[in-house]
Amino acid sequence: MPAIFLSLVAEAQAQTVDTTAVLAAAPPAPFVVGAYAQGSIIMAHTYAIRHLVASHPTGFEVNLQRQTTGAAAWHGWYKYPKIGLALTYYDFHNPILGYAFSASPYISKTFSRGEKHDFSFRLGAGLAYLTNPYNQETNHKNTIASSALNATLQFRFEYDYALTPHLGLLVGAGLNHYSNGATTKPNFGVNLPSVVLGLNYHEQRHPLQANPNAPAPADVGKLFYNVSTSLGYKQRTEGDKQKYLVSSVTLAVGRRMNRKSNLLLGLEGFNDRSLKATLNDTTRAGGTQPDVKKAGVFLGHELLFGRLAFDSHLGFYVYAPYKSSTPYYERLGLKYHFTKLLFGAIDLKIHRGAADVIEFKVGAKL
Repeated sequence: MPAIFLSLVAEAQAQTVDTTAVLAAAPPAPFVVGAYAQGSIIMAHTYAIRHLVASHPTGFEVNLQRQTTGAAAWHGWYKYPKIGLALTYYDFHNPILGYAFSASPYISKTFSRGEKHDFSFRLGAGLAYLTNPYNQETNHKNTIASSALNATLQFRFEYDYALTPHLGLLVGAGLNHYSNGATTKPNFGVNLPSVVLGLNYHEQRHPLQANPNAPAPADVGKLFYNVSTSLGYKQRTEGDKQKYLVSSVTLAVGRRMNRKSNLLLGLEGFNDRSLKATLNDTTRAGGTQPDVKKAGVFLGHELLFGRLAFDSHLGFYVYAPYKSSTPYYERLGLKYHFTKLLFGAIDLKIHRGAADVIEFKVGAKL
């Protein structure tokens, strides 16, 4: 199954939507198989989880990755990264927290590569299952996560040293994060700074690579327009079990700055139904309620990997009669172009470092 997944990813990303350059045939992309042990601590990033930081979680990871060789133009632009899928198990060594199982696709960018070494940075995102989520009656001390299904983010610096032509010793240091994005509460999330030790098996350590200097795509320097809408849901408090719909509409103009980046400037509107419920609880009978709808302007950046993009936005509310949050917001997410016209995205909206809602977005690029 992991091999099929990686093959589909490689094929999809080889079919880039933003370049018409004719590329030379790329050599086969070899596999790398890894197995690593992990040791961690729980970071006390807020007072509400201090009672849970005494244990030292340990974990184990297996992963399968492919070394890109130039089938798509962006492979050469990023110095031939690896694309992988990691399956990770964690034991928190705490009966309140239990265990975590996660699957996360990732990309690994090499900084330094030699005859016997490879120093790289890895970034991944996926889904995690936590066995002991918060329960008001049976597990009320777990303030980290209130749902079994969570998002996971992972970043890591890795150093692979060749013991033999095919076997490599890997050491690494990074961070694992689990959170449900405030879809249910409490949700303070958990950050696990980790050290990693393991082995990699390389099908071919130094494969041939093609198209190192593929030409820039034709749309560099040109403007484009995005129209999109999103839906998400969230819980207000532990006591209110209802999930409230959160929606948004976005209009943006963008410019392809270079081979790797887009810049965007946009206007968007938000409707968070949980704010209306809060007002209904706090407003005196017959009192006037402010509008809970909000509008904002944002500046955004997209880091491009063929059809896939990592997006980051910083926005400011220009219309917010009900002051329920900070006057600014951030978004981090992954965006994927299904065609030249249609795209989908998953974004995490944040207020001053705290997750507000996970948004599922669809849109069009014009």
